[in-house]
Amino acid sequence: MTQADPAHGNPEVEPDVTPPAQDAPAPEGAPAQDAPADEPPAQAGTDGQAPDAAEEPVEDELTLAQRRVSELTADLQRLQAEYVNYKRRVDRDRELIGENATYKALAPIVEVLDTIDRAREHGELEGGFKAVADQLERVVAGGGLAKFGEPGEAFDPNLHEALSHLGSDPEVEVTTVKTVAKAGYRIGDRVVRAAQVLVVDPE
Repeated sequence: MTQADPAHGNPEVEPDVTPPAQDAPAPEGAPAQDAPADEPPAQAGTDGQAPDAAEEPVEDELTLAQRRVSELTADLQRLQAEYVNYKRRVDRDRELIGENATYKALAPIVEVLDTIDRAREHGELEGGFKAVADQLERVVAGGGLAKFGEPGEAFDPNLHEALSHLGSDPEVEVTTVKTVAKAGYRIGDRVVRAAQVLVVDPE
């Protein structure tokens, strides 16, 4: 509102003394005003320190790496066990094939060796025939054919074939080989032919 100045005739402007308007309350549902900039931000954690977000990915990667190493180690151990079992089977099969081949090659010679034994018992193994016989016995022994069956051995039904019992003998404690009619032969643990024997029983 203006009033005239009587001295100068100029209107005088009255100072505006209207009090500043106060902020009206925010309507219901409106977002709250931001907090003053000088207030410190809220900090998480009970110790007042913010957690390091970079630690969790590092721990996750380490856990995954350890799990992967464990899986690879288990796979390697399984493959190694399978290889060892495979090698054992191959070695066993190879040995069995060799024994079968030796058996087929040497089994027919057993009858020839029986003839040599009879000739030796009758004193007919002399001269060139003796040299050939000795060489043949060395060859078949080198091939794995082993001779067995001697008087005085305890009778073993897995190794001996009893042709006859000669009664009892007070000097033996078990059924014992008294006479060997034909020697036995085997290749390794495999019996090619059981020894044909005459036995005596204990009293």
